[in-house]
Amino acid sequence: MSKTVITLLRGALAAILLAQGALALAQAAPAAAPADGPHGAAPVRTPAPAANAVASDAGSVRALIVADQEATISSQFAGRITSMPKQVGDTFAAGELLAGFDCQERQANVKAAQAEVLGARETHLAKLKLQSLGAVSELDVTLAAAAAEKARSQLALAQAQEKYCFVHAPYAGKVVRVRAKAFESVQLGQPLLEIVNLASLRAQLFVPSSWVRWMKPGKAFTLVVDETGQSYTARVSKISGRIDGASQTVEVLARFDKLPANVLPGMIGKASFPEAR
Repeated sequence: MSKTVITLLRGALAAILLAQGALALAQAAPAAAPADGPHGAAPVRTPAPAANAVASDAGSVRALIVADQEATISSQFAGRITSMPKQVGDTFAAGELLAGFDCQERQANVKAAQAEVLGARETHLAKLKLQSLGAVSELDVTLAAAAAEKARSQLALAQAQEKYCFVHAPYAGKVVRVRAKAFESVQLGQPLLEIVNLASLRAQLFVPSSWVRWMKPGKAFTLVVDETGQSYTARVSKISGRIDGASQTVEVLARFDKLPANVLPGMIGKASFPEAR
């Protein structure tokens, strides 16, 4: 074998040995931690979000102040307003005038109906006298009586329509909003003003359905109103007959032991029940 071939074999063998040694070193070295960030920066671990621990106080629920008697007064016929004496914030007594309309046409209808009643009644009386003399038949008297009754019905209708010219307060209360002004022409059913009876305030609550085990009418609790910052004593008056399946709550209505002077509908607060703690 020539010296050239022997030299090549030795070089190949040395290369194989070097390659095997490098492979062994690579297998023995610990694996480097992968770099997720740019420039090989170590990854930053984000802490797991903390559980939402915000919850309502034990035994407390939110409450809304509402009014039993709250209404929107509307026009009973199309006409022109002549008087609107009450404005926003004004108080009124039961039966007090809230709005007046131009009623000349309806008053004229009442007078016409009264004249019809007078004429029909005199006709009926005349027929009765003639019947006693045998001058008219029983049918004529009956028709005259029917005409008189019809005239009285028309008078009652005209008088009822005349009453629509004046809107009187159904109960004592306060004006919340005015939606029409004096000397405006309004249509049938158009809102005129909104009123509320502050003496009919109550609290509306939605309590967990599990509270029905001990929640009974007459149950006393403390109500702190956010807007006033004051505490009031109230009692459960009514409990709904159905539980909301989606929220698992039941509606409860409550009355104040003593009517608060500075509480208005729409205020909110926190109702606390000692039994639920």
